[in-house]
Amino acid sequence: MRAVVLTTYGGPERLSVSEIPEPAAPDPDGVLIRTAAAAVNPVDLQTRAGLHAGHSACHPPMVLGWDLAGTVTAVGGAVTGFRVGDRVVAMSAQMATGRGTYAEVVALPADIVAHAPASVPRTVAAGLPLAGLTARQALGLLALPEGSSVLVTGAVGSVGGLAVQLARLRGLTVVAQVRSARDEDHARALGADRVVDAAHLPVAGVDGLLETAGLPEAIGAVRDGGRVVTVVPRRVPAAERGVHVAVSHVEQDGRGLSELSALVDAGELRLRAAREFGFEEAAEAHRRLAAGGVRGKLLLLP
Repeated sequence: MRAVVLTTYGGPERLSVSEIPEPAAPDPDGVLIRTAAAAVNPVDLQTRAGLHAGHSACHPPMVLGWDLAGTVTAVGGAVTGFRVGDRVVAMSAQMATGRGTYAEVVALPADIVAHAPASVPRTVAAGLPLAGLTARQALGLLALPEGSSVLVTGAVGSVGGLAVQLARLRGLTVVAQVRSARDEDHARALGADRVVDAAHLPVAGVDGLLETAGLPEAIGAVRDGGRVVTVVPRRVPAAERGVHVAVSHVEQDGRGLSELSALVDAGELRLRAAREFGFEEAAEAHRRLAAGGVRGKLLLLP
């Protein structure tokens, strides 16, 4: 089968399409999935550059990728929740599992797989798992009660955009931080109550901060004794004024992903796709994401 393989750590030019062995059969508790699309995420760029080499379960040559959407082609004998032909989505923590998703067929444990939302194309659904679970789990860790206010940085990015929507569903008042005025309407369309840029953050006024953009100084917008959760472990805000600070590391979660899919089908969670690339254009997709300013997911199609 064809896969996008990282030959050695380095720049995007280290990615190439190669023929690798196709999984012959799923594990007893697993499924085989024929990939419709795999999303490109910042963690893929970091892994490609070798930034996670010291704590990764796999090293080049390897297949990158955490997100996928596709169709089940085989199920293990112990699997009861899926059948051949089911449309599914999944997040594979590639650094831990060694199972990247930039491949035509991927074998995964069934408990990290969920039925895909039926209301969007399979390719678009590939952008849900990593960003959706990151936002969902970070908001869970933030644990703000209904009626509280939250500042979401990077509010029109892939994680931030879903966090804005999920925060509103939790009954929170959302202040969205964006990079430029051109993103204000975009943030409001996602459900933000107020939109600010990095130079005009509220002063010690919000109950909590969900930090997705690498802006640790945004802690200054949180009231004394408030709460901060960041999904950017390399730039953790320094605790101050009794503000509680925590880092959220995304975990594989098939049940949580199922709930996110249901929200998409209920019309309560909107997915955004920016552009599709073929596997042979993987290097260009990485360059495009690195350039910044992407509004929606970049998707790799076999």
